[in-house]
Amino acid sequence: MCSPFQLRLAAETLRKGGILAWPTEAVYGIGCDPLNPHAVQRLLALKQRPLSKGLILVTANLDQLLPFIEPPPEAQMQTVLDSWPGPHTWLLPASAQTPAWITGDTGMVAVRVTAHPVARNLCLAFGGALTSTSANRSARPPARNALEARLRCPGTDTILHGPTGGQRNPTPIRNALSGEVLRP
Repeated sequence: MCSPFQLRLAAETLRKGGILAWPTEAVYGIGCDPLNPHAVQRLLALKQRPLSKGLILVTANLDQLLPFIEPPPEAQMQTVLDSWPGPHTWLLPASAQTPAWITGDTGMVAVRVTAHPVARNLCLAFGGALTSTSANRSARPPARNALEARLRCPGTDTILHGPTGGQRNPTPIRNALSGEVLRP
């Protein structure tokens, strides 16, 4: 588990446009401040990921997510809320303020309210949502520990150490409006 001091330093790195890696539910994630275009561009270049794919946002709570989404009808939103906090990523309609580099070509935003203690505490220390994608180059195996994250993502500014949540696969991604499973 990360100390409060480590989390404060990590949050400061994010505020300065840095790229971080940290343990998530199944793999190490890598991310940055989603509202910092320079940081997002660095992240996409590091991952060799096209802008058109968009990025997942991870948050500690619903309040951190609200600026990025237009809540769907009540029944669909309740399904989403019933799965959080936890290892479930949902596509929700993006708010008008959500940058295109988050939504990609979809007009939707992939979001997760995490229960993983390191990821959750990092979002709390930062004070908002973070981009969160697997710590690897696109189409390569994701990192499952801090050393793999360092080796697979050279250029990462800080790596928070800790165990992943024990899930075998990255979180499933579902469309909240249609129920379609995009990643099992």
